[in-house]
Amino acid sequence: GMMSFDRKELTDEQLVAFYKSILWPRMIEEKMLVLLRQGRISKWFSGIGQEAIAVGATLALDSDEWIMPLHRNLGVFTTREMPLHRLFMQWQGAKEGYSKGRERSFHFGSAANHVCGMISHLGPQLAIADGVALAYQQRGQLKATLAFTGDGGTSEGDFHEALNVAAVWNLPVIFIIENNGYGLSTPTNEQYACESLVDRAKGYGMEGIKIDGNNILEVYETIKGVREYCINNQKPYLVECMTFRMRGHEEASGVKYVPKDLMEAWSRKDPIKNYEQYLVSEGILNEMQVAEIRNDIKDQIEKDLATAMEPAPFTPSIEEELADVFAPSVDTGVQIYQDVFANKDSLGPFQQKRFIEAISDALMQTMDRYPEMVIMGQDIAEYGGAFKVTEGFVEKFGKQRIRNTPICESAIVGAALGLSLEGIKSVMEMQFADFVSVGFNQIVNNLAKIHYRWGQNADVVVRMPTGAGVGAGPFHSQSNEAWFTHVPGLKVVYPSNPADAKGLLIAAILDPNPVLFFEHKALYRKLEGEVPDAYYQLLIGKAHFVARGTEATIITYGMGVVWAKAYQEKYPDLSLTILDLRSLAPMDYDAIAEAVASTGKVLVLHEDNLTGGIGADIAAWIAEHCFQQLDAPVMRCASLDTPIPFNIELEKQYLANARLEEQMQKLLSY
Repeated sequence: GMMSFDRKELTDEQLVAFYKSILWPRMIEEKMLVLLRQGRISKWFSGIGQEAIAVGATLALDSDEWIMPLHRNLGVFTTREMPLHRLFMQWQGAKEGYSKGRERSFHFGSAANHVCGMISHLGPQLAIADGVALAYQQRGQLKATLAFTGDGGTSEGDFHEALNVAAVWNLPVIFIIENNGYGLSTPTNEQYACESLVDRAKGYGMEGIKIDGNNILEVYETIKGVREYCINNQKPYLVECMTFRMRGHEEASGVKYVPKDLMEAWSRKDPIKNYEQYLVSEGILNEMQVAEIRNDIKDQIEKDLATAMEPAPFTPSIEEELADVFAPSVDTGVQIYQDVFANKDSLGPFQQKRFIEAISDALMQTMDRYPEMVIMGQDIAEYGGAFKVTEGFVEKFGKQRIRNTPICESAIVGAALGLSLEGIKSVMEMQFADFVSVGFNQIVNNLAKIHYRWGQNADVVVRMPTGAGVGAGPFHSQSNEAWFTHVPGLKVVYPSNPADAKGLLIAAILDPNPVLFFEHKALYRKLEGEVPDAYYQLLIGKAHFVARGTEATIITYGMGVVWAKAYQEKYPDLSLTILDLRSLAPMDYDAIAEAVASTGKVLVLHEDNLTGGIGADIAAWIAEHCFQQLDAPVMRCASLDTPIPFNIELEKQYLANARLEEQMQKLLSY
């Protein structure tokens, strides 16, 4: 029989407006399929048959509440009034789209429309909604946010992490599952074994409901009510919308795998045909008016396409591409120095502090300065963190801002990005740098690329307690900075002394881009130095000359600086240049060239293992750009290409320092 529609309080005008809203993406899609066959666009993810979900849900939210859509949610973009000519330019890869030609199909967002662009991995969208909801909550705003996933996406770990965090933190997030029966060609019985996906809500301690996703009024009324629930109770909610897509996963895959009778059953449930019949049967529209509305939309589509059809000639610019990898830095009114000790007069007074106290200082002073800023991590609140960096913070700033997290690195990085969409700074502590692998995707694909993709910055710092030397074994001792120096869009900072640690951490938090901030755990309590009381930044991307000499150069960072200084003390008559890089991305190539020229003999020293370490990049750069200055091959001194062993004797043998004497001997006698 016919779908049953319940108009509740909706006026005739609203019902007609809903009809136009749901028809608009359908008719755009039908046109796109024609253009696809003509070769005018290259790929299309069809939402035909699913429009009621995206449109109904978007209508139920305020226009300034963030939505995290996926491939089949054209109705979100159109209902948020993103003009078709610009959408079309986006799909064509034209410069005038939403991502300067850098992104495809639906992988783009627009802060002005409060739509967050997806990445291909599906699951990570959900945690971003957690962060946005947290931002609303921090500000006491009565708002909710909404994230889409498909039946396939619920199989990802990110689904579990995001729902769990939202439930534990009591966040106003609406999670919508569009259950269309298939993940590409894989039917749901090969995706999950529970009766209904909404049954999972109970396991997280949240409410859930399953609805007919093809009924626009049911979707609208449900989401409207769910939104009120989320705001009033400050809790999340899971909605499973049953639907079907009438086309392939994307047009190239076709629908041969779908049983014919299933296709026919669902075509009778077409969300647009059914709603249109309802409006006509109720006398809200007549056949003439329906025809007029369709003609108006057809004309509008043709007009918009005519505007978009002739994109301006595309002249790629390398400068522009490189410039857009990072958000431009903002003036925060905080003095930036290149060297703390060259500015002792203007920076005083100084105090002797341990490395760990310098880090705590930077966090404490920045939290004071930015009253919305949040610190997140495992055991960081009452316990003060595994290394006690945030000890005493929860008493000063409260549990809203110093947040203990469940053990779920991916969702917390995603939540940090969500805070960033709302302009709130955050610092996340990885309990150990080793654990970053579980949040890797969010960092390298979401944080790193979002500014380049659609101009949205990710104002996030991930603190990375790193390094060996304390007998902590294979999973608490790794130096994994080179995983991140390879990824454009991430800044990687690695200080070697307390004064640098404070100034660089402040700079990292003030920088509007994602920064991985490496802190050597073996130095936390061992290393002391003079640190200014003042609030100051050190320029990220500037190396520091620890010593200038004539016989040989050691280029290093982090623990390597400590090793190099110890080596120099052992051989006081040797005239060494020691360069502390401090920042690995961006890298200070001017200082490297200067350090090479000073002696002509270079050793690149790092604690990371040899193969694929950042030393390989530096050595290659020197060979390419400073060949004339060299009096010996560039040599590297690094840790062994094995995992890090636990036994102290084995660990000593593993570390680069065990081979420093021998490598320096080789270099000096070349």
